[in-house]
Amino acid sequence: MPAISNSSGREILLRTYVLGLITNRLTSAALTLLIVSFAVFFATAMLPGDTATILLGQAATPEAVAGLRAAMHLDEPAFIRFGRWLFGLLHGDLGTSYVNNISVAKLIGGRFFNTMELAGIVTLLAVPLSLTLGITAAMYRGSLYDRLVTILTIGVISIPEFMIATSAVLLFSVYLKWLPALSFATDVTSLWQVLKIYAMPVITLTFVVSAQMIRMTRAAVIDTINTPYVEAAILKGASRRRAVLLHALPNAVGPIANAVALSLSYLVGGVIIVETIFNYPGIAKLMVDGVSTRDLPLIQSCAIIFCVGYLASSRLRTLLQSWPIRGCADHDHIDHDAPRTQLPDQLDRNHRLPSHSLLGDHRTARTAYHALPRRRDRR
Repeated sequence: MPAISNSSGREILLRTYVLGLITNRLTSAALTLLIVSFAVFFATAMLPGDTATILLGQAATPEAVAGLRAAMHLDEPAFIRFGRWLFGLLHGDLGTSYVNNISVAKLIGGRFFNTMELAGIVTLLAVPLSLTLGITAAMYRGSLYDRLVTILTIGVISIPEFMIATSAVLLFSVYLKWLPALSFATDVTSLWQVLKIYAMPVITLTFVVSAQMIRMTRAAVIDTINTPYVEAAILKGASRRRAVLLHALPNAVGPIANAVALSLSYLVGGVIIVETIFNYPGIAKLMVDGVSTRDLPLIQSCAIIFCVGYLASSRLRTLLQSWPIRGCADHDHIDHDAPRTQLPDQLDRNHRLPSHSLLGDHRTARTAYHALPRRRDRR
């Protein structure tokens, strides 16, 4: 009975900790959204040029410009305009576009699906590819394959997104003429045309997202390999694949999920650059067009959507990182009455193999296991 009460107490403490963590993260996210909306509004308001003058043209009379400014409430102080927009946002009203004079929600609704479609395709390609390369690189750490993956990922991380996108346009569109430079067309009639249209932005974003994810996945798996229960599995004669897939990988799910969430958060910045370069009709391209026309409600709404996406990914990553992971207890089931041999040089004073030899020859690990000192069973 005491064991049951102790277990129940730990579960209550864990639930209280997680609930408090979620509450703190949601509060900080709401405060961050408020600060971002405030910064974007006043940064856009301080841009040179006047929205009414841009819409009417340079030939407009001062009376027409003044009338348009009064109609769009641009003659009011900035704090009042920001408060009106924030009040409408809290009630689900994103405002009306200055340029098109239609609801911002309708403008974003037509582009939101395109951006989510692009992000979904990139996620479906980048996550399996990154996990496969990161886990296999950790399994064969120090090999030629591991060094090649490391060099490629560091090279991709060192190159900015716009450079990768511009190089892809020059290579595949200008010189090879395999793919179109623009990634959207209305006269799509076959699956091959769809693949050609999405190829350039998907390839660019996959390179950007996968590089960081591979590095973090490899590091997470290696850290788990260095834990005592994986060392115990090696000492018991487990093969390299079995030690990683059955002992290390299940306990590395939390850090790997953290790496995936962190890497996918880079889609927020990468989508803006990719949609602009490839003229993809998404939310990011709509936001860039709104900046050129000083369309404040449109810019504010797009910035809030991107901020919400980034904060959701960041908070999910924080929760996954803070969630306790139960270790494996295979080392408690070692048969200490097995016949012993001479202690090899690989074992240190704590009877643990050094990290560089954990995935070495399993016969050496079995010999080291039999060399462990006996421990009498407690009776």
